[in-house]
Amino acid sequence: MTTEQEVIGRTREQMAERVAQDIPDGSYVNLGIGIPELIAHYVPEGREFIYHTENGLLGMGPSPEVGGGEPELINAGKRRVTAISGACYFHHADSFAMIRGGHIDLCVLGALQVAENGDLANWSTGGADAIPAVGGAMDLVAGVKTIYVITQHNTKDGQPKLVERCSFPLTGVNVVSRIYTDLAVIEVSEKGFQLVELSPGVSFEYVQERTGAKLLPIPSK
Repeated sequence: MTTEQEVIGRTREQMAERVAQDIPDGSYVNLGIGIPELIAHYVPEGREFIYHTENGLLGMGPSPEVGGGEPELINAGKRRVTAISGACYFHHADSFAMIRGGHIDLCVLGALQVAENGDLANWSTGGADAIPAVGGAMDLVAGVKTIYVITQHNTKDGQPKLVERCSFPLTGVNVVSRIYTDLAVIEVSEKGFQLVELSPGVSFEYVQERTGAKLLPIPSK
């Protein structure tokens, strides 16, 4: 029997490291708020990622130690960050021109729900106390070339985040290419959720039970 202290699958940090392995060298990357921010700590050796944040920085480095860094050097989530050598700062409007103009290669976002056709809901539950506007996420999913999602496979109360159809307000339609969770790596294919990789110690049946749509098994070689 599993105790509350045991972790099944990957931790948040391991999820972030796994995503970093799939980002091509030289990519211009935007990281969403939350778990995606951790990816900046896991650039594989021999590769360079140029991180963009929509409040006006290209060349963002990882967050400094707690209490360190400059209070005026922050990302879009208002967290303190660092800047790599050669980084540049620019107006908010120029930042969104980069996004809307298709100049960012890849964006990694969190999610409330992802549908099997790639629809993404990541900004509101639709409740009366929900935030009033989608913010920059809608621009990102519309303008960035490739969208990855990193998220826990289920909510805190066990509800699936990967579903047949999103019930929350959409951020974008048919925009997600790949999903990284604590339990698996999943591709969004024309046939639905295609399993790419199981997390260590996790079975296909375990993931399927916790997925709100049919999960296609890893193709046999």
